[in-house]
Amino acid sequence: MVLDIAEILKRLPHRYPFLLVDRVLGFEMGQSLHALKNVTINEPFFPGHFPGTPVMPGVLIIESLAQAAGILAFLSEDKYKDDALVYFAGIEKARFRKPVTPGDQLHLHVTVERRRSGIWQMGAEARVEDNVVASATLMATLKAVDK
Repeated sequence: MVLDIAEILKRLPHRYPFLLVDRVLGFEMGQSLHALKNVTINEPFFPGHFPGTPVMPGVLIIESLAQAAGILAFLSEDKYKDDALVYFAGIEKARFRKPVTPGDQLHLHVTVERRRSGIWQMGAEARVEDNVVASATLMATLKAVDK
C-alpha cells in the first residue's frame, strides 16, 4: 500500500508546518510501515537551527517517526475507522546518530513490538540512505473523536 499526501491528510490531523510525513511507501497491516519525509531547505526551522549549518532538530525527527507510527496504528485499527485521533503516548531509548540536512530523504520505519490495552508500542528508525540517523521506542493510542 502506498499513500500520497492527500491520503495522509485524511488520517493525520497535522498540517503545515507540523505535517512531517510526505508519503507512505509500504505498509503491513498491524505490523510495519515505511514512510518518507523529504527534507528541504525551505523547512521553517532551518533559519534558526542552525544559521549557516542547517540541521533538522532531533525532536522533529522523533515527531516524524511518531506520525508514521500513528498512521500505522490508524490503518491497522478496525474499531475506529475515520472517527479517531492517534495520540503519542510515550518515548523510550531515543538515540541520534547522524545529522539530517537539507536534501536528505528521511526514511521512516516503524514496526509493532506489542499491542496491549489499546497502547501500541513500536520500534522506530529514521534512515538516510542506508544509515540509521535516529531510533526510538514509541507508544501511541487511538481515541474516538467526540462529535
